[in-house]
Amino acid sequence: MNKPLLTALATLVITGAGAAPAAATDRAAPAGGTAAARAVTFAGAVSLSNCSGSVIRLPASRDDDPALVMSNGHCLETGFPAAGEVVVDRASSRTFGLLDSAGTRVGTLRANRIAYATMTDTDVALYRLTATYAQIRNAYGIDALTLNDTRPAAGTAVTVVSGYWKRTYSCAVDGFAHRLKEGEWTWKDSIRYTPACDTVGGTSGSPVVDDATGRVVAVNNTGNEDGERCTVNNPCEVDANGAVTVRQGVNYAQQTYRIPACFGLGNKLDLGRSGCALPKP
Repeated sequence: MNKPLLTALATLVITGAGAAPAAATDRAAPAGGTAAARAVTFAGAVSLSNCSGSVIRLPASRDDDPALVMSNGHCLETGFPAAGEVVVDRASSRTFGLLDSAGTRVGTLRANRIAYATMTDTDVALYRLTATYAQIRNAYGIDALTLNDTRPAAGTAVTVVSGYWKRTYSCAVDGFAHRLKEGEWTWKDSIRYTPACDTVGGTSGSPVVDDATGRVVAVNNTGNEDGERCTVNNPCEVDANGAVTVRQGVNYAQQTYRIPACFGLGNKLDLGRSGCALPKP
C-alpha cells in the first residue's frame, strides 16, 4: 500500500521507505511525479496526519448536506480494517487540513462520524464532517470535488492530488486489475496507472481526478515496491482465470463510481439502496 506515513513507522512497512516529517509543510515533497494538468488544482484536497484525502460530494448532494471527506480504509485512525471488516457510522473527531488551489492550508475541518470504511473489495474511508458544503464554501471559497458515477475508460488522463505532500502526479489509466491482492486483502477492478504516477507513502487516499471532467474517478492506494508476489506493499494482479501477474514499480487506485449509489438524501449512507454494491457489515 501507499502506506500512511505515521502508521508505517510503527509497522515498518511503507511505500517509499523513509522517515515521516514532523509536519508535512516543513519538508519538501519526495522526488517524482509530473506537473498536473492545468485544470486540476489542490482546491478541495486535504491533508490527514498520515495520509491524503479530499472533500467530496456526490452528484445528488445539496449545499446544505454535511460534507464528506474521502481517504483510504487503511488510513483510518483506528488502524487497518481486517479482511471482511466493514466500518459503518462510527464516532470520530478526526481533523483535516483544507487546501486551496495553490496547495496552501487555509483551514481545519473536523469529522463527527466515520460514515463508511473498508479494505474489502475496495480501500476507502468516508468521513462525515461537522460543516456543510455551503459553510465550507462561505468560509474558505472552496468547493468540494464531485465523484463521477460512471466507470472510467482505459487511456483516461488523470491526476493524483496529494494533500499530504502537496504534490500532483499526472498519468493515464493503463488498464484494470480484475483482482488486486495484497497480504490478506483483495480489491476488485482496480485501476492500474501508467508509470508516470510513481506515488509514494503519504499519497494514500489522494483523489484521482479525470483531467477532462474534473471529477474524481478513484482513490489512490497502493503499488508494488519490491517485485514480491501478493505480499504487503507488493500487490499482485489476479485475472479471471486465477493467473497471477506481478508488476514491480506499478501503482494502483480503487475506483469510486459505485459510491454514489450507496448514499441517499442528506448524504446519508444506505447500503440497502438499489444499485449499491459496496460491501456490507
